[in-house]
Amino acid sequence: MRQNRGFVKFSKISIMHYAKFVLRSLFFLTALGFYIWQRVKWGEFEGVSADVGKPFAILSLVAFGALFVDMVCRFFPVKHESMGCQKQFKKNYLPTGTEERPNRVEWWRTLLVVAAWVLLNGAIGLLYFFVPGVDAGVLILVSLFYSVSDMICILFFCPFQTWFLRNKCCGTCRIYNWDFPMMFTSLVFLFKDPVSWILVGTALALLIEWEILYHVHPERFTENTNRSLACANCKEKLCHHKRQLRSFLKAIGREIKEIKTKESKEG
Repeated sequence: MRQNRGFVKFSKISIMHYAKFVLRSLFFLTALGFYIWQRVKWGEFEGVSADVGKPFAILSLVAFGALFVDMVCRFFPVKHESMGCQKQFKKNYLPTGTEERPNRVEWWRTLLVVAAWVLLNGAIGLLYFFVPGVDAGVLILVSLFYSVSDMICILFFCPFQTWFLRNKCCGTCRIYNWDFPMMFTSLVFLFKDPVSWILVGTALALLIEWEILYHVHPERFTENTNRSLACANCKEKLCHHKRQLRSFLKAIGREIKEIKTKESKEG
């Protein structure tokens, strides 16, 4: 197999992202397993007060607790996080000195993201209220699945970047700190659950902080006005890792194609 000479070592932030991906995937898959076991054995999800619901409920609380701590850290400038969710802070703003007007994403692209997300979760909400069998457990699983999808967007492929916003990378992403509000959107429908209120309320506060700073200090959010977002100053190298993964998969695809071609000729 061909060797990729452009290999770039994983950064500490990249390793952290992969660790989150593994941990969140384990939370989701384990919760899914508990949920399926409950439904097969009892026919319905009884809730956190019933004995059958306790394994699922306890795991969900642990997972949401970990996500809550991660979310709270976003309110403060920290060194272990991506610049994509840290660029709003004054300490991370390094003026380029060449341009004063930020090159911002068109407003309609952001609106498209909002519309797509509202339609998706609106459909989930309708299923919850009107389709028998779609219960609170499903909404919790959707939220945990979103947490895994968040890491997939960062590490492998982001539909918002590719199809909607067309931003260069995660570092310049217009909606980076929308991830937690998006993550907990399905919990909005659990009106009577205090845990849902805490998660959704904190996520909304994070979103409000992000949007206020985006409109008050737009120069902090674009590469042409903030040197912290330039490729030369990037410490995570996620773009390199994504390209390496694509090159690796293409190489495997070529090898498989060559093997199949060789076998067909010999046959």
